[in-house]
Amino acid sequence: MKRSRSLEKLGTSIRRLRVAAGLSQEKLGFMTGLHRTYLGGVERGERNIGFLNLLRIARALNVKVEDVVRGISVDSTSR
Repeated sequence: MKRSRSLEKLGTSIRRLRVAAGLSQEKLGFMTGLHRTYLGGVERGERNIGFLNLLRIARALNVKVEDVVRGISVDSTSR
């Protein structure tokens, strides 16, 4: 299955913000109620994250959703 560049960029953004906050995937998972393997898939761009989960992650990282998605556009094709 081909991955979307937009999902990869989103995952990179989440990983960058998580690391900057000094959190492990496990700790972020605890804070959001999401499993660490789910978060790993999101960070690798393998999962199409739901909006409510995006809100949970942004809240746990103490950032606005706009900060998480800044610079990411919807791509019409997968690579």
